[in-house]
Amino acid sequence: MTVFLIIVVVALLGVTFWQMSKILKLSKPANHDSSQIANDKDNSTQGYLMLCFVILLYIFMFYSFWNWGDLYLPEAASAHGVDYDTLMFISIALIMFVQLVTQFLLYFFAYKYRGEKGKKALFYADNDKLEFIWTIIPVIVLAGLIIYGLFTWSEIMNIEEDDDAMVVEIYAYQFGWKARYSGEDNTLGKANVRFIEGVNVLGIDESDSYAMDDKITTELHLPVDKPVLFKFRSQDVLHSAYFPFFRAQMNVVPGMITQFSFTPTITSENMRNSEFMLDKVEELNKIRKEKSKELVANGDVALDPYEFDYYLLCNKICGISHFNMQMKIVVEEEDAFKEWIGEQATFGEGLEKQKEQQVTSNN
Repeated sequence: MTVFLIIVVVALLGVTFWQMSKILKLSKPANHDSSQIANDKDNSTQGYLMLCFVILLYIFMFYSFWNWGDLYLPEAASAHGVDYDTLMFISIALIMFVQLVTQFLLYFFAYKYRGEKGKKALFYADNDKLEFIWTIIPVIVLAGLIIYGLFTWSEIMNIEEDDDAMVVEIYAYQFGWKARYSGEDNTLGKANVRFIEGVNVLGIDESDSYAMDDKITTELHLPVDKPVLFKFRSQDVLHSAYFPFFRAQMNVVPGMITQFSFTPTITSENMRNSEFMLDKVEELNKIRKEKSKELVANGDVALDPYEFDYYLLCNKICGISHFNMQMKIVVEEEDAFKEWIGEQATFGEGLEKQKEQQVTSNN
């Protein structure tokens, strides 16, 4: 019944608006031009509206840069990230220049060449020289950007295990990450999801001697200024390992190993104490403080103050808890890293402990 009444109301509103349009049409003066063909006044109005639109477009564009420019990430925390940011800002500058020129010409010409009674359009067939110019300039610019990008990409992808880079596996699963360090031999043991059992949560091949000194952790610690070769595996669905502060990202594909490398250049402590991050954290904590007042008033627990840390995120919508799929990254001095990694148990030690527990339980 409710649906039927809604349909009746909507139909009556339609009839009402239709009748109102007829009344408005009848109320217009006799000399009113009701022609469907645009006249000079219509064309002038549209021309001025075009100019107003492009002016408002530029005002909003510059306002956006001014008001939200601080939402950019801070300086890159990896060696290749500097080139990455340079390439991005060059691209933005070129796009902005082309956009400013083309948008202005588009709307200015719409105003300048608006229709006027008696004015005839000029038929301009073609101009080979002009077409060559506006074709070759984009080709040269895009070729330069692509070549620059390829060199940067090559630096990230072409590091091998024997190039003095520390080898670390990043293992993705719904909905979390684990890191596997390659141990003293700097060689990861073989692995396959079919081997997952008990403490062997990453499916490491227990028969592979290279696997015994591998170390599995739930935090990713990296020594500063040392190249790291990452190898990625997925247990279930397609994930994407996203390192925003290091300007790096790689798809994690079930059934295959993907990889890239980078060299971290700024420790977590130094980034945390940078001017940019101090201002950002202060701003975030002001927001959290105001939010906490509302939560406490409603009987909930107040939010803890925010403290910056690097994080590895998933940048693929991989399921219901995708939003919370993250792992803390700590970039530290090499001595601190060696101390931390020395405290982590090896895969072989984990197997021995599991065997001891099985013997104890059997007795």
